Amino acid sequence: MTARERILTALAHQEPDRVPLDLGSSPTTGMHVSSVYKLRQALQLDPPGTPIKVTEPYQMLGEIAPDLMAALGVDVIGLSNPNTMFGYPLAGWKPWTFFDGTPVLVPGDFNTQPEPNGDILMYPEGDLTAPPSGRMPAGGFYFDAIVRQPEFDEDHLDPDDNCEEFQLVSEADLDFYEKEAGRLFAETDQAILANFGGTGFGDIALVPAVQLKNPRGIRDMEEWYMSTVMRRDYIWAVFAKQCEIGLENLKRIHQRVGDKVSVVYISGADFGAQNGPFISPKAYRDLYQPFHKIINTWVHENTGWKTFIHSCGSIFKLLPDIIAAGFDVLNPVQTSAAEMEAEGLAERFGDQVTFWGGGVDTQQVLPFGTPEEVKAQVHERMRIFGRGGGFVFNPIHNVQSGVPVENLLALYEAVGEYRGYPLQ
Repeated sequence: MTARERILTALAHQEPDRVPLDLGSSPTTGMHVSSVYKLRQALQLDPPGTPIKVTEPYQMLGEIAPDLMAALGVDVIGLSNPNTMFGYPLAGWKPWTFFDGTPVLVPGDFNTQPEPNGDILMYPEGDLTAPPSGRMPAGGFYFDAIVRQPEFDEDHLDPDDNCEEFQLVSEADLDFYEKEAGRLFAETDQAILANFGGTGFGDIALVPAVQLKNPRGIRDMEEWYMSTVMRRDYIWAVFAKQCEIGLENLKRIHQRVGDKVSVVYISGADFGAQNGPFISPKAYRDLYQPFHKIINTWVHENTGWKTFIHSCGSIFKLLPDIIAAGFDVLNPVQTSAAEMEAEGLAERFGDQVTFWGGGVDTQQVLPFGTPEEVKAQVHERMRIFGRGGGFVFNPIHNVQSGVPVENLLALYEAVGEYRGYPLQ
């Protein structure tokens, strides 16, 4: 099979020739730039000291270049907006050295002037005259959003203020999506996973709007979560406007890219903590599911795309409602959280949703286990999730910094060894 056929077969809940593999197609299936560097060095893809591009500065994700994809047998490639979460373009690359000494290339508007205490500040659109919107602590690994909560009048909250970042897609971006989708479809045999943005209702990583210079509305994460209960009508109005714009954008984008795209990233909002969901199934059904259904229904009735939801944590109790909302793909499949054991998930939901993740525990096993333990878990997850198709291998969320290179090599050696059908 081609890589694209392999993904489409798995999404149809049929067994392809081997379990499909993703690495780097989305903001939740990638790898920290320092781990990318170590992996490329270990595979002898680069001379020592060759810098790696930071393609997502917020999480400091590294580029998964075509030669690394080929070396690992990656079946999916990403299509995303050409701008970063901070609102500046992935362009004008310049050298920078990470705290751990990793040589990288960062976009031209990435701020490289440290604070006196060694912290690195990031600025919306790279504008150093604006208040900073992100902070990487000295010795840290990625950025934290800086809360810039303006004063607001409780009696005159305007939903438009929390929708400033949701705009109709520009002609320039439509041209980019059309050209890039065409190029990826023609020049690779990989399936395309697109992240067009704008439909992540309540995604807390997006609430602070780190790309806006002077955000309005409710931008403090704690205040936002309280508002979903205390100001529910306001949040509903925000979601309704976001949904209207997001749906129109998907229509316009589909006119340009058609079904060259296989999967579209709809939602990255987290609904689970380590020990259980932090909203009730009723709260999900009342506030989030109606908008998820609108988006998923349009996609399924008008395109050949499959829809992708990311939610960390223990969401077992929410999964029946998430599936009922029309999602085809679940990520990151956090099996280390309560009630999220691999066998139970596969038995209960394996014929209803494609598991995109869950391949190895990135909290304990991958960073702290032995290479033998990594390989054993990869083998186990291939066997459990891969039966009957409906599985795309990826670690649980992004591979973080600090993973021993021996474990990185063991991870992908095991993928290569165990991914062939029939699974043993």
